Amino acid sequence: MSLYQLLAQFIRQHWRQYISAGLMLFAVAVMTVLIPRRVGMIIDGMVAGRFDNTALMWELSWLLGMGLAIYFLRVGWRTQLFTASYQLGMQLRTRLYERLSVQGSRFFQQQRTGDLMALGTNDADAIELAAGEAALAGFDGSMTFALVIGMMLLGVDWRLALAALLPFPFMAWAFKHITHHIQDASRDSLDRFSKLNDQVQETLSGVRTLRALGLEQRSAAQFAELAENAAAASLNAQRWEAAYEPAVGLSLTAAGALTLGVGGYLVWHGEMSIGALTSFSMYLGQLIWPMFAAGWVLSLLERGKAAWARLEPVLTQELSVNDEGKLDTPPAGDLVVENVSFAYPGQTRPALQDISLRIAPGHTLGIVGPTGSGKSSVVRLLLRQIEAEQGEVNWGGHALADYKLQALRLSINWVAQEPFLFSASIADNISLSNPAASRAEVMKAAQLASVDDDIQRFPHGYDTLVGERGVTLSGGQKQRVAIARALLTASPLLLLDDALSAVDTQTETHILQHLAELRQEHPERSAVIVSHRLSAVLEANHILVLREGKIIEQGNHQALLDLNGWYATQWRYQQLEASLDAA
Repeated sequence: MSLYQLLAQFIRQHWRQYISAGLMLFAVAVMTVLIPRRVGMIIDGMVAGRFDNTALMWELSWLLGMGLAIYFLRVGWRTQLFTASYQLGMQLRTRLYERLSVQGSRFFQQQRTGDLMALGTNDADAIELAAGEAALAGFDGSMTFALVIGMMLLGVDWRLALAALLPFPFMAWAFKHITHHIQDASRDSLDRFSKLNDQVQETLSGVRTLRALGLEQRSAAQFAELAENAAAASLNAQRWEAAYEPAVGLSLTAAGALTLGVGGYLVWHGEMSIGALTSFSMYLGQLIWPMFAAGWVLSLLERGKAAWARLEPVLTQELSVNDEGKLDTPPAGDLVVENVSFAYPGQTRPALQDISLRIAPGHTLGIVGPTGSGKSSVVRLLLRQIEAEQGEVNWGGHALADYKLQALRLSINWVAQEPFLFSASIADNISLSNPAASRAEVMKAAQLASVDDDIQRFPHGYDTLVGERGVTLSGGQKQRVAIARALLTASPLLLLDDALSAVDTQTETHILQHLAELRQEHPERSAVIVSHRLSAVLEANHILVLREGKIIEQGNHQALLDLNGWYATQWRYQQLEASLDAA
């Protein structure tokens, strides 16, 4: 879809507002072109002595009345038109947000956060201006131009009109040349702003790392270079936009000179009255706006086309995980993975190979293994963040793809190793999964996650603001707040993806005990615990040991110790490490 098709579709949806604005603009244009003719008639009447004071005051009252009507009509059409165009900006930002919210991780691996933010700000603004300012200026300028030219040709003198229009082909050629450069310059300006946005976002997100490595000056130099490039690109675009004004000015100056020359000749020979020449000169002055409007419209449209060329691919890009399921009821029953294999794009070695597992309601599955063994990939498979290339994943007798993503994800509570906290209070971050939860329920969830004591020690307790990404909390506190958030809802499946890595073993034990007690109260709830620390899966009903994407061992804790394989070796090592730490 092109920008013009987008605008046409939007205008059809809001045709009442655009027609209302158009009618008011038409009335404004008609009165605007009538005023010079009325002035010319007044001048000719005064020269001929046809007006006394009363008649003159009456004519001036008519001019004043039309001026006031033009003022109020301009306010009216601006209100109608800009109200509609702002809705387009809102719709585009909403579509962008909705699209991003359902895209999978593969999409975000290929996109930069700063660029996506720029699409929702600068690019959406440029398209919004094309629907509002450009539509206004295009319609108003075109209508005014047509009426003014018509009055000059038919209402004054066609010979003088043709003489005055001689410079206009030059202006049309200049506009075509300038417009070609504006689109390229606008696209470059938007791209460079996106790169600058990326730099700012990454710098602020990683500011502590930059300080720790002493890279502040290097980062500042990179920012300065990107800011200079963005400013230069924006200035280049503005230069080309500014080139419209000299083209208009030269053309109208030439038209004015021709008007005075030809018009003076006609007046001298008695073929035109002074009032008619005055009217024509006023009409020529009224052409200034349509000419500037033409340049402005072309500039806004080229900016809008450049912005839409960047935004449309994101809005229309296929979902990395399709949401074509029909089932909107929460899944229930066994969760079964059968012979699943998966490889990430660009990777030659599969992340998962022939993985099979079963999670019965109320059971706990532990997943352990060395770094890079595929543990988190299993979690992402259950979340449908990735799709199996071979094999099947079923829940309650239905493939995961048969469920709507919304229904599936409402049935799963997921806590990542590095949980995300918002710039809000601790209570708000915990209640994010259940906004209707009472303070007592929030505190209960915090107690289950063994973070209530820490929260109570803060000066403002649960109302303590955690800062962006939870910067005021330790890693263990952030993990436990995220666990409390997950426990606040009654989802049938809890996924802990190494979510206890930043807490001590004693706190880990307390949390696991609380989880066991919670599952006894709600026997339909299941859990998957991914961990490097084997003590976290000690009480799991079944444990999988992964290496290089394959299951190399499985069973409960005692059975795995009896195998005397990787699990048993790692268990002895971690027990020795714990005893040395205790000593």
